[in-house]
Amino acid sequence: MGVTAPTVAMPAPIGGPDAWRPSGSWLAADLATTDRTGRQRAHDNGFVIEPDNSLALFDFREPSNVSDWTAIDDRVMGGVSRSGLRRDPAGHAVFEGTVSLERNGGFASVRSSSAARGKPGAEHCALEVRGSGKHYKLTLITDDNFDTLNYQAEFTPDERGWQTIRLPIGSFRATFRGREVSGAPALDPARIRQVGLMIAGRQAGSFALDIRGIWLA
Repeated sequence: MGVTAPTVAMPAPIGGPDAWRPSGSWLAADLATTDRTGRQRAHDNGFVIEPDNSLALFDFREPSNVSDWTAIDDRVMGGVSRSGLRRDPAGHAVFEGTVSLERNGGFASVRSSSAARGKPGAEHCALEVRGSGKHYKLTLITDDNFDTLNYQAEFTPDERGWQTIRLPIGSFRATFRGREVSGAPALDPARIRQVGLMIAGRQAGSFALDIRGIWLA
């Protein structure tokens, strides 16, 4: 079964607690999006506007939105990888660390605290990010448990600057301890309780992913 590819566009900064809107400070020359074939093209209007009813899950301009995340690395399985989420003085969060393949390791992740974060009818979950070409996963969890079913979608920010990456809700796959779970129910965006970020796939070495925010729309 085919899955709609995530669309990629340059940023629409957060404009309030419930919706993100464009800022005149962004240059149209920096904007791009990816169509379903994966080809890059310039945005005609220079801005990407989220609907007024979008729900900001994390606005990392607020320091408090960084403090309630916890590292969950391969150390839980005996590995030695390390990661964390910190706030950069420039006004965004940084998911960073080092992935090590020692002791059968190979992944690092962080996860938010549990709270009501769902939005009924949401069609995608989006992130405003800046990366270096490594592959990451966004994790959404619909209960308050630690060792539980995860819904994950992969994204790969490029090195050209800030981007808004939209991951269709239908692209999130149910996994448990790194393995896809066949027959699991589809992700219900109304029930989201926890949010996570992960780097896996045995991408050894240091990494850093800048994040301005995460939202549902």
